[in-house]
Amino acid sequence: MRLPSPLHRAALRLAHRLRLAWWRWRRATVLGCMVVARNSAGHVLLVRHSYQQSEAWMLPGGGLGRGESPVATARRELAEETGCTLHEAVHFADHRRDRGGWINQLALVTGLAEGQPRPDGRELLDAAFFPPEALPAQTTAATREMIALWLASER
Repeated sequence: MRLPSPLHRAALRLAHRLRLAWWRWRRATVLGCMVVARNSAGHVLLVRHSYQQSEAWMLPGGGLGRGESPVATARRELAEETGCTLHEAVHFADHRRDRGGWINQLALVTGLAEGQPRPDGRELLDAAFFPPEALPAQTTAATREMIALWLASER
């Protein structure tokens, strides 16, 4: 049985707050992956999460599974979050972020996204492609940084 969407989103918000507190307490280094998924026009896929900064646009991504490569994680997370498939995927950089008590070690992966993004209304509220030079005003600074790294790697 699936929880109703509003209850599911509330549970995600609570779980996210607890996870952040645990990581701060442990002073953890958390391994993750962010996906710079582009469409055939070169536009970048951004998402809005239901459980954190819901007004902000970010890259899709998530935690690396034990023994999972960054490319495999990127493909899995993109499919889970948006329903899109990732082709020609390449791990192009690593990005370390101090999150005020814990470290987020991110593998950055790029590739060609196929399919129309479909946010699930639970974890994701919205997903859309944007030209890299015309990102929405609500795009986070970290997301802009990671897109700049991607653009530099493409040169």
